[in-house]
Amino acid sequence: MAKLGKRTRASREAFAGKENLSVEDAVALVKNAAAAKFDETVEIALNLGVDPRHADQMVRGVIGLPNGTGKNMRVAVFARGAKADEATAAGADIVGAEDLMETVQGGTIEFDRCIATPDMMPIVGRLGKVLGPRNLMPNPKVGTVTMDVTQAVKDAKGGQVQFKAEKAGVVHAGVGKVSFDTAKLVENVRAFVDAVAKARPAGAKGTYMKKIALSSTMGPGVTIDVADATGE
Repeated sequence: MAKLGKRTRASREAFAGKENLSVEDAVALVKNAAAAKFDETVEIALNLGVDPRHADQMVRGVIGLPNGTGKNMRVAVFARGAKADEATAAGADIVGAEDLMETVQGGTIEFDRCIATPDMMPIVGRLGKVLGPRNLMPNPKVGTVTMDVTQAVKDAKGGQVQFKAEKAGVVHAGVGKVSFDTAKLVENVRAFVDAVAKARPAGAKGTYMKKIALSSTMGPGVTIDVADATGE
């Protein structure tokens, strides 16, 4: 068995025996234990009592975190003419139509968010098998299929986070960086949990939020008390 490094051992010791903490205590623990040489992302994972294979149990949505994510979002926009110019002016990193489709089909995906005007969806639809598994497919339900590309680009650049339940009913996202003040991370965590709570689907039965965990990119995770996180 490989020998654990000093930083890994220290992190695990700090987390030993700790679970179901308040949001404040969990954030403080994750921040203090982060020891990587880069600004790690603080990641949240929620285990939900849903089966996303059923349409009436799908959980998805979007939330503009009050303090942003700390991540430089690369935004691609499928648009033509004036809307393409509008997207470029708003700060989109990549703007195109058939040319962008061919680039993505060729395996080059250099963006974190994909936006499209409605008239571009016949083109974007061909990329479903490529963009879908990466949660990059534009969707009107989360505001990424829109004629208001200026606002969509600004939202993406400003710290908006999309979420979608995976097959096992888990929703995860980055809610900031370990360099953020504790209070700002706590506010982001609570805002994200609240958004997922409000996205509870009609088909969800029994306990909706089963477990919430917080971690940094390279660090161990700690569970958060669900009642504390939801304010129940």
